[in-house]
Amino acid sequence: MQEMSNVVRAVALPPGAGIAPLYPGSNLADAYAVGLPTAQARQMDMQSLARQLLGSQPGWARSLMVLRDAIVARFGIQTARQLEAKPGKRIGIFRIYAVSDDEIVVGEDDSHLDFRLSVLRNRDAGRHGSVTVASVVHCHNWVGRAYILLIRPFHKLIVRRSLARAVRQGFA
Repeated sequence: MQEMSNVVRAVALPPGAGIAPLYPGSNLADAYAVGLPTAQARQMDMQSLARQLLGSQPGWARSLMVLRDAIVARFGIQTARQLEAKPGKRIGIFRIYAVSDDEIVVGEDDSHLDFRLSVLRNRDAGRHGSVTVASVVHCHNWVGRAYILLIRPFHKLIVRRSLARAVRQGFA
């Protein structure tokens, strides 16, 4: 059994993730992993696990989203409210693309970029298993490239902090 701590760390892009075919040619691709804190988190269904993770954003990240929406609406980019109101299965602003026993792939396509996020669980890593969050973005135009340039540092920080918060809360 591989050891995995409850400290969030940057890791290599997981080759077994459902988004792995999207890694080549991406404008942003990263992955972060952390050990799951409880046996319960190891057994959760992936939609619940992803809801806990994506709902664990710090208050400052939610404030940044409000600021983001005020700016991007002027460029024809969908706001969080518009994304959440779209039909279909969703977790917050993200459309659910695929769900299996140990992975959920969410994301969104827009005129400026396509975004995918994989929440991949490894039940055999560490005491209770681990979870790896991998992101991949493909930009379509200068608006997408400028957007990624601006949000990249915040994206990394939000993913790391959201994982850490979810661990502290036991994914409950």
